[in-house]
Amino acid sequence: MQNTANCKTTIDIRTVPVPETAPRVFAAFDELSPGEALLLVDDHDPKPLFDRFQAESRGQFTWDRLENGPRLWRIRLGKLGEDELRVITPCSCAR
Repeated sequence: MQNTANCKTTIDIRTVPVPETAPRVFAAFDELSPGEALLLVDDHDPKPLFDRFQAESRGQFTWDRLENGPRLWRIRLGKLGEDELRVITPCSCAR
């Protein structure tokens, strides 16, 4: 399991009402400085959230699966700096 010591904050999605999930995660992501990350914890695959980040913030983030189910998913969501921007392809996520 990868180290989460450099994660600025943790969002336990399991405790967030569904309509508030994406707005809360995007707001926390917007507060990150380049090079910082946050930790997402969920009890199901947060692939829809990944898809939304792909649609709205393509190439501006990293999505590292630290734990990939079946009971718990932990994602390190990082913010890239302008000199690091890249494309993250859907194949980086298990379907």
